[in-house]
Amino acid sequence: MRGDRVVYSTGRGRVCPRCGWPADDCRCAKTLGAGAEPVPQRLAAALRLEHRASGKNVTVLTGLPDNREYLDALCRELKKACGTGGSVETGTVVLQGDQRERLRELLAKKGMRVKG
Repeated sequence: MRGDRVVYSTGRGRVCPRCGWPADDCRCAKTLGAGAEPVPQRLAAALRLEHRASGKNVTVLTGLPDNREYLDALCRELKKACGTGGSVETGTVVLQGDQRERLRELLAKKGMRVKG
């Protein structure tokens, strides 16, 4: 009777060949359509300053479409114009330091409406 039940098993069942997760929790199926949202003619973005736990400030640009190519290009352009580092997250661009005033001007020139 003691050997009838499984206490530990290394088998995970079917595994996704792309991401390696179990087929029931596959991460690929959830992200296949992500990052391909169309970019509208008129954009309205929100700027805010966040204080990170490390004590540093970052400027966050939110309200952008979830289009990875567009966000990467925008982030590259803004980092170059501000002379700072940054990154892209889902629908947001994060730049190091307080860049709000400079970004307002740059985004207004691009025809984007800026809130905040």
